[in-house]
Amino acid sequence: MTRSILVVDDDPDSLQMLALILQNDGHEVVTATNGMEAFNLACEHLPFLILLDLMMPIMSGEEFRTAQLANDTIKRIPVVVLSARHDATRIATRMKAVACLKKPLDFDALLTLCARQSPQH
Repeated sequence: MTRSILVVDDDPDSLQMLALILQNDGHEVVTATNGMEAFNLACEHLPFLILLDLMMPIMSGEEFRTAQLANDTIKRIPVVVLSARHDATRIATRMKAVACLKKPLDFDALLTLCARQSPQH
């Protein structure tokens, strides 16, 4: 079974672009547009990595991460924060994320990070 990357972003263009780049790099991708949807999909698909935007409707990235860490099934899945916020790195550290990539994204850095987290690595 190929394990997927869960990409969570409320911007449809960003979501589509990230999914395409990751799929072209050989990854299976599952997408969500808010933290609540992401939580349900994470429990269902058990991705090997979650790429998480911070600012989203319904459930923010921080709220998602709090719920994720409280859930034994998905709490060990690493999270990479993707954000344009000036304080994103500080927030990512507080959230115990494995990394923080600032928007606009450096796609080479993103693919390197995904490869490093991959279970096949």
